[in-house]
Amino acid sequence: MSGGRVRLCAVDEMEDGTARRFVVGGTAIALVRCGGGFHAVADTCSHEDYSLAEGEVFAEECEIECWKHGSTFSLLTGEPLTLPATKPVAVYEVAVEQGAVHVVLP
Repeated sequence: MSGGRVRLCAVDEMEDGTARRFVVGGTAIALVRCGGGFHAVADTCSHEDYSLAEGEVFAEECEIECWKHGSTFSLLTGEPLTLPATKPVAVYEVAVEQGAVHVVLP
């Protein structure tokens, strides 16, 4: 799938400080709720092939941690904030409409 808006879930299906994995058209996405808002990043750590959605969410910092090696990533920019990861993960636009969370793919 290339381009377009895809519904992922209802707003009330996720609590603040949680992450969930979705696969949209072959693209794995980690949807994270923090600070009352939603953020979407690629769901594969850039250091090794592990799901970020399985890691810990630091809601106040708007970060997610890879559960395997401890790298943290900004949910705003995708930039790695701690080693061993040195490459960013993709960030996707999120839209909330009529109680549903959508991701916008390029």
